[in-house]
Amino acid sequence: MMTARKTYDAYKDTEILTANQGKLIVMLYEGAIRFLRLAVANMNPRKYDTVNHNIIRAQDIVTELMLSLNMAEGGEIAQNLFNLYAYMKKRLLEGNIKKDNEILEEVITLLEQLRDAWDQAARETSPGRQNTAPRDKGASFSITG
Repeated sequence: MMTARKTYDAYKDTEILTANQGKLIVMLYEGAIRFLRLAVANMNPRKYDTVNHNIIRAQDIVTELMLSLNMAEGGEIAQNLFNLYAYMKKRLLEGNIKKDNEILEEVITLLEQLRDAWDQAARETSPGRQNTAPRDKGASFSITG
């Protein structure tokens, strides 16, 4: 019999394997936002080990987003996204060092805006067509083990 956690993990694995590229990008943004909200929630009472762990998880996602960019085909949009991701990584490092909620909230806002734009682009792509939103936005995403 599968435990609830194993069932959830199997569901998430299936969702990831069957999602289109735009949806995968949205899922990455949602994960980073969730981790940063956990970090903010644990600032008071000062559970800094939990704060640090969740900020690092968000940084890892931003790094994955950077690596997913198709710089050769993405042109100016890919470069702008890269610069924005680099800025977010810098701010997350500062926020972690200073344990500053305002910095984390700034990054959450940026991630939410990008998530919403990607979500809209993914929804505009019809189910019968291959999703071209990531290529149009300068990104190419692949799942690596």
